[in-house]
Amino acid sequence: MEKVKIGIIICDRYKNCAGGKCFRSLRQREGAFALYKDVEVEVVGYTTCGGCPGGNIQYAPAEMKKNGATHIHFSTGLLVGYPPCPRMEYFEEFIKVMYGLQVIFGTHPIPEQYFLTHGALNTWNTPFLQRAIKDVLCDEKTRLMYD
Repeated sequence: MEKVKIGIIICDRYKNCAGGKCFRSLRQREGAFALYKDVEVEVVGYTTCGGCPGGNIQYAPAEMKKNGATHIHFSTGLLVGYPPCPRMEYFEEFIKVMYGLQVIFGTHPIPEQYFLTHGALNTWNTPFLQRAIKDVLCDEKTRLMYD
């Protein structure tokens, strides 16, 4: 079976997050981790962006790459925070150019409470954010399991 090594970068606002939803969704291959339904996955790094404006984005992917990462996941927290991270699009391009790593937006499915609030706020109405949330925008039953 093919093995993919990934790194996860979370928003510094959630720096105390233990990763429970991310790791559960990885085990169950839900949200963005559904991309790996037939693949073994090893997490080789888990850290924050370093806080605005994302100082750790310059260094963390290098360490993850040294540990074998080929994919970097920006956690769902970067997408559902109030507001979503305004630098994700730049970070994606930087990581691709600087390190040659694939960037995937999201980890676990968007929780229902965030789905409803961002829907009411019309937050995700840009082409970039529509692309960014596509892998973590699950059905209501799944979203409720991640509330």
